[in-house]
Amino acid sequence: MSRRKKTFKREIIPDPVYKDLVFAKFINKMTIQGKKATAQKLFYGALSELEGKIPNEDGVSVLKKAIENTKPQVEVRSRRVGGATYQVPVDVRPTRRLALAMKWLIDYSRSRGEKDFSKKLAGEILDAYNGKGNSIKKKEDVHRMAEANKAFSHYNW
Repeated sequence: MSRRKKTFKREIIPDPVYKDLVFAKFINKMTIQGKKATAQKLFYGALSELEGKIPNEDGVSVLKKAIENTKPQVEVRSRRVGGATYQVPVDVRPTRRLALAMKWLIDYSRSRGEKDFSKKLAGEILDAYNGKGNSIKKKEDVHRMAEANKAFSHYNW
């Protein structure tokens, strides 16, 4: 008999402007110390920054493409077999894939050099849209680790 509690996913309310669940999750990930209104203001400021940057594209489609470019396909998990610990490559679940992409975009935008956070976020989203930047580099590093440890994939169960 399983001793784990039954887990459930909390229902997330779509964001007030675009009525999109992905954007609501993005804003929730950006939120620090419960200041969701500040996170919303910064997020929508970043989207308005993106509006004129790419011709024939609005900020919403640029962000969706950037998230899609940042999503990892595989990652490595530590697996202990005998006395040794192996880095075993595994496929990433779709919900985790989205969460990792958003986390990397936000984390690497915080470490950028621009003055305002909405400009930092817009810059990182624009770089991810174009296939460069630190969040894309992180994705490639994760894929490279999985490729290097492909020999241990038979430990995946």
